[in-house]
Amino acid sequence: MTELEKLGIPNSERTKCEIWTRVMGYHRPVDSFNIGKQGEVAERKYFDQKKCESKILSS
Repeated sequence: MTELEKLGIPNSERTKCEIWTRVMGYHRPVDSFNIGKQGEVAERKYFDQKKCESKILSS
């Protein structure tokens, strides 16, 4: 059972979430990118402050 099924949310009530990212100084929806650029976005690593703090505290 998925999380949505546990919450009682049917697929008919769901809405697609549009993801935007900053490219060359302006924001664009990821869906408008070509296949290569979408792959690049998927491979990006994002900053995680909690992960950095735990590494600093453990050293």
